[in-house]
Amino acid sequence: MKSVFATVDEYIESFPKKIQTELKKLRKTIKANAPEAEEMIAYGMPAYKLNKKPLVYFAGYEHHIGFYATPTGHKKFEKRLAGYKQGKGSVQFPLTEPLPLDLVADIVQFRVQENNSIKKK
Repeated sequence: MKSVFATVDEYIESFPKKIQTELKKLRKTIKANAPEAEEMIAYGMPAYKLNKKPLVYFAGYEHHIGFYATPTGHKKFEKRLAGYKQGKGSVQFPLTEPLPLDLVADIVQFRVQENNSIKKK
């Protein structure tokens, strides 16, 4: 797989169709809940910034999709994320299960509020 991508579309297209479908669902959910966020590639994966601050990132893997909402996004939703493998500021959604898009939407909305509150300070 290519390691440097110019666009999120190029990144998603580098995966097998099944994974592309899931990545597109995740992307759509993020964009619907953070329409003002800037989409880009950062750290080799799709990234979203709002008010020039990181919002969320995601990455595709062979067996899961990684979702990164910074430690605050994960801490706020730790109970709802408890059933997933996690690291500090990261969670793995297995490809053998449906993506928890409602949970992703809630996390993105929380991060938008968080970034907007930082802007106002």
